[in-house]
Amino acid sequence: MLYIIGLGLGDEKDITLRGLEAIKKCSRVYMEAYTSLLSFGLTSDGLSTLEKVYEKPIIVADREMVEEKADDILLEAQVSDMAFLVVGDPFGATTHSDLVVRAKKLGVEVKVVHNASVMNAIGVCGLQLYRYGETVSIPFFTETWRPDSFYEKIKRNRSLGLHTLCLLDIRVKEPSLESLCRGKKVYEPPRFMTINTAIEQLLEVEQNHKESVYNEDTTCVGLARVGCEDQKIVAGSMKQLLTQDFGPPLHCLVIVGETHPVEEEMLEFYTVDNSSKQT
Repeated sequence: MLYIIGLGLGDEKDITLRGLEAIKKCSRVYMEAYTSLLSFGLTSDGLSTLEKVYEKPIIVADREMVEEKADDILLEAQVSDMAFLVVGDPFGATTHSDLVVRAKKLGVEVKVVHNASVMNAIGVCGLQLYRYGETVSIPFFTETWRPDSFYEKIKRNRSLGLHTLCLLDIRVKEPSLESLCRGKKVYEPPRFMTINTAIEQLLEVEQNHKESVYNEDTTCVGLARVGCEDQKIVAGSMKQLLTQDFGPPLHCLVIVGETHPVEEEMLEFYTVDNSSKQT
């Protein structure tokens, strides 16, 4: 049996009772460490905290392990109970759907334990979930690679009056280009895109396209560490959010579409002037 278990967004306490019961039944426990990270996963003692609460040793599964050794993990699951822990909800990333497909092809039974994800927790900012369009990802630009496929998706959402959730790039255990050219992998330090960087890149793409999809006066909501005790939410124009310090990762950004009066009332609590009053 393969259990794919969502851990939620905040810390080790966010796991569900069903998820915790499943972990305790498993002979081996893996934790993904490439699509997202728990807040305590950024600290040196994060994993030991998990292991203490879950009462199991945990194997960190980076992208290489999952892509190259997934079949080995699944073969183990044919004869014993295995757990694969996922930050947020198991189906918040397509990678985990792929794992389910591979498991089923090998005849491995799969049970999924759901949890909170940024895809629904984003509702905390007051914008109604059914008024969102397609979610987009904003990758880090480099000198030679500045992809902008997200621009057309934002344009389509805004033409329909819908909000756009922008998920910001996470670079964990990524080999440097230079090391790949030399044939020996050397990993870059972890990087987590800030709301400020995302807005700078968004404005650069708008300047290149010149289609007036958005501009520095467009209302957005910046959210940091959603689901954590110290989450931060600030609403304002792109220009205003550029001056805000959102603190440690993880960050995400919402480009606001047409708003309902109730949404506007909620956003008022998070405007730049009022955000400092958050408790």
